[in-house]
Amino acid sequence: MSTREEIEQFAEDYLPEVTDYVRIPSISAENKGIAETAAWLEDAFRALDAKTVTQWHDQGGNPVVFAEFEGKSDKTVLFYNHYDVQPPTPLEEWNTEPFEPTRVGEKLVARGISDDKGELMSRLTALRYMHDHGGYPVNMKFLVEGEEEIGSIHVGDYVHAHAAELACDVCVWEGGGKNEAEHFTVGLGVKGIVSFDIDVQTAETDMHSSMAAYVDNAAWRLVEAVSTLRDPATKQVRVDGFYDGIHELDAQTQAAVDAMDFDAAKIKAAHGVRRPFITDDPRTAVVNQPTITINGLTSGYEGEGIKTVIPKYAKAKLDCRLVPGQDPHDIYNKIRKQLDVNGFPDVKMHFNLSEDAYRSDMNNPFVQRAKSVADAVYGAANTRYVPNSAGSGPEPQFASELNVPIISVGIGWSGSGAHAPNESIRVPDYREGTYYMIELINEFAK
Repeated sequence: MSTREEIEQFAEDYLPEVTDYVRIPSISAENKGIAETAAWLEDAFRALDAKTVTQWHDQGGNPVVFAEFEGKSDKTVLFYNHYDVQPPTPLEEWNTEPFEPTRVGEKLVARGISDDKGELMSRLTALRYMHDHGGYPVNMKFLVEGEEEIGSIHVGDYVHAHAAELACDVCVWEGGGKNEAEHFTVGLGVKGIVSFDIDVQTAETDMHSSMAAYVDNAAWRLVEAVSTLRDPATKQVRVDGFYDGIHELDAQTQAAVDAMDFDAAKIKAAHGVRRPFITDDPRTAVVNQPTITINGLTSGYEGEGIKTVIPKYAKAKLDCRLVPGQDPHDIYNKIRKQLDVNGFPDVKMHFNLSEDAYRSDMNNPFVQRAKSVADAVYGAANTRYVPNSAGSGPEPQFASELNVPIISVGIGWSGSGAHAPNESIRVPDYREGTYYMIELINEFAK
């Protein structure tokens, strides 16, 4: 039987076999490299003796790559990853070529290496090790989609259409790794989201600002409308029924929240935050407090110099991050109704996308096993549950269709810079994370 040191060394030595995955610029927002990446994945899975490898195209959008491996046990693990990445811009801020994985000290730098190609590379490495050292302990399936960076538009349809092929006992999600306190996290869910635009038009043309004495202004109209949706003092959302359905966290989940790491000073320094936090309990807010956010505003003249106009048109992008008990479409409709009640029926809303919130049961045996294995690999003092992340994803579609627990574990770190220039993983995390995955699969097989 191999030692931990030998397995971790194998993971590092095998890196050159999987780094071509990062060299393909699979940018879904620009429709680049999609077919090439899907083909690379098919070849990689076949090289590991997958029982089934195929691409699904039947629900539209970018292809979903599905692979299935036969193991010694009748237990089945489904892995979720995505193969698309963000554009590398601004290119001038990169210190290395974005699509050439480059070792910089203990880091491996490339676009998509953290979000999310490095994690699938680690899982492919774990597969190779198990394949070459006695075979696969359990059945394993992989669903790798190519639209996560543009909202996972079709993945729910694919899960519904292919539920029989995806049948499993547990699901291991992408994401996770070490937080800002260097503690390994086991994530159990996500917040939901509803994203929408609002706009208003008050005239057919822009006008001279001298007419502001008697003519309304689209920019003011929009700002006034948006400002009615949040209380300036409490920062609470002012939409009737917005908080309906939200339950207080049970004692076990609240205890996990209280144990979560949150370094306020480090977060403020990392992002240059200039204003006080809007809550005295950021841990609970991250997990169980919904939000409404202005993502961007545009109106009128925004160029250099002066142009004194009254804008005819104004637009804003907003999103709400939601928690279990809230329905995204219901929230969207309540915001529409609230704008009408507040006297803004002329302010139009345009739905963009939505995803439900999801949280796995902390008492599920697989959830607890994932934590106990993490305790053994990383040390019990260095692991944490995260009941749900502050971000969103398509986990609820998998949970509802397949009726299985979902955990999120990975090889990332808090300074990875996902979506930013010089995105990276750390090779020691990659080594440890690959070992952890092998240990988790072996433990699940017992």
